[in-house]
Amino acid sequence: MVTSTSPTKYGEGKTTLAISLNDALRKLNKRSVVVLREPSLGPVFGMKGGATGGGCASIEPEMEINLHFTGDIHAITSANNLLAAILDNHIFQGNELQIDPTKICHERCIDLNDRSLRNVVINGVVTHFNISTASEFMALLCMSKDEEDLRMRIGNIVVAYTYENKPVYAKDLKCINALFLLLKDAIKPNIVSTKEQNLAIVHGGPFANIAHGTNSIISTIYAVEHYDYTIVEAGFGSDMGALKFYDIITRVDKEFIPDVVVLNTTVQSLKHNGEESLEKGIKNLYYHIENMRKYTNNLIVVLNKHETDSKEEISFIEKYVKELGILFSVSTGYLEGSCGSLEAAQKVTELAKYKPKEIIYSYDVKEDLKTKIEKFCKVHYGAKEIVYSKEILEKLEKYRNISLPICVAKTQYSITDDAQVLGYPKDFIMTVKNIKLFQGAGFITVYFGEILTMPGLGKKANYLYM
Repeated sequence: MVTSTSPTKYGEGKTTLAISLNDALRKLNKRSVVVLREPSLGPVFGMKGGATGGGCASIEPEMEINLHFTGDIHAITSANNLLAAILDNHIFQGNELQIDPTKICHERCIDLNDRSLRNVVINGVVTHFNISTASEFMALLCMSKDEEDLRMRIGNIVVAYTYENKPVYAKDLKCINALFLLLKDAIKPNIVSTKEQNLAIVHGGPFANIAHGTNSIISTIYAVEHYDYTIVEAGFGSDMGALKFYDIITRVDKEFIPDVVVLNTTVQSLKHNGEESLEKGIKNLYYHIENMRKYTNNLIVVLNKHETDSKEEISFIEKYVKELGILFSVSTGYLEGSCGSLEAAQKVTELAKYKPKEIIYSYDVKEDLKTKIEKFCKVHYGAKEIVYSKEILEKLEKYRNISLPICVAKTQYSITDDAQVLGYPKDFIMTVKNIKLFQGAGFITVYFGEILTMPGLGKKANYLYM
């Protein structure tokens, strides 16, 4: 599993590293494959641009993958919105299930950054759109093991509550076949090529700051059944995608426990987290190392080298990492492709010979929701206190005894829930802003701080430079 230190808004080349690492393993005559997420049109036209790697370590055809690709995300968007239309139609046609229109919890989505859709009024009720990658349909498709599992998860979506406050499921609306037909091709993984003509699988695209942030389970199953080495990428820093991979994905099946964790970092990231001081910012790397050490001893730090990085800066980071007893390597995959990651690939194969330690989760899924939130945030983020409003306390009680893991939605730019707090802060307060049950996906999402499920376009958005 490839993860990273806390990112900057420009990205730290985690996908580039994953691709070059796969190409390097192939060059070492290893049977390997890289499995990646599909790009969302939101970031493509927004701030980050595409998600196909870069330079000599990319997947092809880049333009097609970044845009409509195989139509998977369109299918997810359509299924999500069809369910919303069916729900509204059921109420309009007599409301046999006695749904309370003010207690509808299934929301519409679109695969674009459009801040105007954050708050809208539909049938007199205030609601909002999510970006498609934050929708429950994206999450449940990626959590499904096969077609039957997908059908079950669709049926388990809680769409609303009745006047008597009883949950209404998608299956109660008798629409599972219709929704499944929209997703019958989207459930199939997509095969593409790296620039060095090696196989890559691209499937699913949940955001890691809002959803669980990794490729589909069905694509991972295919990869591990057919290849000796499977490389997956967990979105953003280890406090986001990597934590969720361990806390959510490995609970589905222990076969998904990573044999090796590759912690990607850059001089750019560490300087940013140290307010331009590398000596100060290195503490952010320490947090991410310790965060992953809670789950594994098979850890390697790989510096994704930029042309502007000095020898002194690289030596400083290398010395720091080695003093912690962690393997270190430098990758120049962007400029040199597989040749730039050969050393890292060799060290990964050596680490993979050792069995990862047994996972000790920070909470039991059978514990009450408040306990799960408190344990997770204190163990993994170092929070000293979790703050809840009266409204949130009511939701905590509502979902109190649901035996599902939690999915933390927060900023990717900080270990805390405040994007402005950089480095390795300690003893901070985190504020829960919302809680949503995604029973179809199989987790409860807890929203912290000013996290947005519908991003907006920036003043200098990427569409200006296409």
